[in-house]
Amino acid sequence: MPKLKTHSGTKDRIRITKNGKVRRGHTHGSHLLEKKSAARKRRISGLETFTGRATKSIKRNLGV
Repeated sequence: MPKLKTHSGTKDRIRITKNGKVRRGHTHGSHLLEKKSAARKRRISGLETFTGRATKSIKRNLGV
């Protein structure tokens, strides 16, 4: 069976930690920040961890 190609969009947006967790950044944090509240911008700035079925499909897209 041939090797699977890495999904380019996924590899740019998602990181896998040393322990195998899948992390991604929040959306809406790169522009129009003036009208967003400070609390909202703080929430956007952090990373989110994927759970459940999504992790398996993302790892398959990345070839991990």
